[in-house]
Amino acid sequence: MKNDVASLRGCGTALVTPFTSNGEVDESALRALVRAQLAAGIDFLVPCGSTGEAATLSFDEHVTVVRVVADEVGTRVPVVAGAGSNDTRKAIEFSHAVAEAGATHLLHVSPMYSKPPQRGIVAHFTAIADAATLPVMLYNVPGRTAGNMEAHTTLELARHPRIVAMKEASGNLAQVDVLLRERLPGFHVLSGDDALTLPMMALGGEGVVSVVSNVFPAGMVALTKALAANDMDRARALHRALLPFFSAAFIESNPIPAKAVLADSGVVKNVLRSPLVPLAQSLHEPVMTAAHDVRSALAALDVH
Repeated sequence: MKNDVASLRGCGTALVTPFTSNGEVDESALRALVRAQLAAGIDFLVPCGSTGEAATLSFDEHVTVVRVVADEVGTRVPVVAGAGSNDTRKAIEFSHAVAEAGATHLLHVSPMYSKPPQRGIVAHFTAIADAATLPVMLYNVPGRTAGNMEAHTTLELARHPRIVAMKEASGNLAQVDVLLRERLPGFHVLSGDDALTLPMMALGGEGVVSVVSNVFPAGMVALTKALAANDMDRARALHRALLPFFSAAFIESNPIPAKAVLADSGVVKNVLRSPLVPLAQSLHEPVMTAAHDVRSALAALDVH
């Protein structure tokens, strides 16, 4: 099973979920977004994560989004479907549903709100992995879950044959370094924070699950390719070119800024599910300016 993770490297996009003007899932825009990602050379796609506003999708919508993405992708890249819940039974139910919808891998976030102890996190993920039919990528994002998955917890879970990767968004490079130094062969660690792609891959990580690649897929692909090739001069130049949007993409809660820029380009409508709201008008100009600056910098590096 660990061999299945070989393709989970490089840049994977944590896809936004497009909505129509009346707030329904916009399947046509979603397909167009996926096609643009594939054309840019993206390595894998991650629908129905926090960037995809999964917390506000109904069960049927969640499955529909995964099915549409999987259908558009075919066999070209892996589809790592978000299936997380703080209710272990629901997480298992989601896992089976998205597997039937065409996902190739599962993304499971550490349980939010419930704040279980580390042994509870182990029990949660072990039950999911035991019941799953697909490889599992763990997701540690304390800023959203209110609890950190400590390195020893991840390393214990990594012994499970179906748990193959970690999306690490703790922002703690010392913790990441422990994972990278002590992990078993075949267990991949990817950044869950765009701005930390360079340092995490420099330490030995395999890539990033990116928000920024919704807007700049070719740039993020180029960055991860340069890092994988150990071309640090180009990697630093790409990192610095992308840096304005690394900040702008999180000036308000993700995916608010990314959707605003995508809407400005006509890719999706600037519609979010409550309680998320469109980008504050006072922030519109700095976000669009950052996006313009990144486009110009990437063009100068011959990245389009």
